[in-house]
Amino acid sequence: MKKFLSLLMALTIMASLTACGGSKQETAAPSGETTAPSGVEDGVLTVAMECAYAPYNWSQPDDSNGAVAIKDSNEYANGYDVMMAQKLCEANGWTLEVVRLDWDSLIPAVQSGTVDAVIAGQSMTAERAEQVDFAGPYLYASIICLTKQGSAFAGAKGISDLSGGSCTSQLGTIWYDTCLPQIEGAKVQTAAESAPAMLMALETGAVDFVCTDMPTAQGALVAYPDFQLLDFSDTDDNFQVSDEDVNIGISVMKGNTTLKDALDAVLSAMTAEDFNDLMAKAVAVQPIGG
Repeated sequence: MKKFLSLLMALTIMASLTACGGSKQETAAPSGETTAPSGVEDGVLTVAMECAYAPYNWSQPDDSNGAVAIKDSNEYANGYDVMMAQKLCEANGWTLEVVRLDWDSLIPAVQSGTVDAVIAGQSMTAERAEQVDFAGPYLYASIICLTKQGSAFAGAKGISDLSGGSCTSQLGTIWYDTCLPQIEGAKVQTAAESAPAMLMALETGAVDFVCTDMPTAQGALVAYPDFQLLDFSDTDDNFQVSDEDVNIGISVMKGNTTLKDALDAVLSAMTAEDFNDLMAKAVAVQPIGG
């Protein structure tokens, strides 16, 4: 009898706890989905970028031209991504904090909640969209190539004219994974670890040409006046890419609809011309070393 009464009391207590919300399932959203914290409850938007990818982002020794201090560093970040992040923060009343990370560490950082967002010139690809949610686009970037003035490929009129040339691009980008394989007969070299490394490979003659996007090329022409831009966008002999390849977005944690919606509210009011004007400002103040 005592055992029966003890069991009955235990069942009563469990039922009471469930009714009072003691069960995690009962506190979940009706749909069964959980909502990620926005990350900006403290009024600070923590953004990750390479700080080495001009004109999207770069590092510099002072706060000239509106540069923002890089966390845990005596350097400052500037560039298109920083300028856009500042606009987003101003519109939402947040303070901007910039964290410098390697390219391959960007998505893991936003997935783990180490940072609130990645604003780093990332294409809004389906593969990335499986790992993070995207706000944006915040830029539309066409795909082009760069070669040296006077090179055997300087007169190329389409990607077929690049056949036989050695080339590279940045690791983990659609430029390397999607575009370079479309050039029949191209001698694709090992991917460069970063955009500056990619450009240095061209400058030193390690490759005949590189594939990148228009903003990166515009910045490169400032730093390397001996480069020549190859734009095949008005021809039929061009790279075949989808909108997801040229739409540049902002990564946030999966399910972080609060932050995504706040960012999209600002970006949706901007036009392609607004984006291009802001990029022109970034290119104009880019340090020669990029």
